[in-house]
Amino acid sequence: QVQLVESGGGLVQAGGSLRLACAASELTFSSYGMGWFRQAPGKEREFVAAISGRGSTRNYADSVKGRFTISRDNAKNTVYLQLNSLKPEDTAVYYCAARWGWGTTYDYWGQGTQVTVSS
Repeated sequence: QVQLVESGGGLVQAGGSLRLACAASELTFSSYGMGWFRQAPGKEREFVAAISGRGSTRNYADSVKGRFTISRDNAKNTVYLQLNSLKPEDTAVYYCAARWGWGTTYDYWGQGTQVTVSS
């Protein structure tokens, strides 16, 4: 059974940094594109960043470009999201997700990790 487990969330002051990790199991990890999404209270879930299976392609939401970096370590079956220069509006539950190749639909989702940025 495929599992995606996020970690690294927490409470941080504005301007601070966090590094999220998402460990995947029972997955041919390098065959899957990975993405990060977030959902703030009362809002819809939104795309944050994505990375291809080999890490050669990355894309970001405009709201996080230049502040967040997605990366992956296929030897560890783990994808990361480095969050820098955090703002209160980055407060949300962050989810990782996996999709076969660079498909349009994400097949697997993690349970989420809370990021709270205080002003």
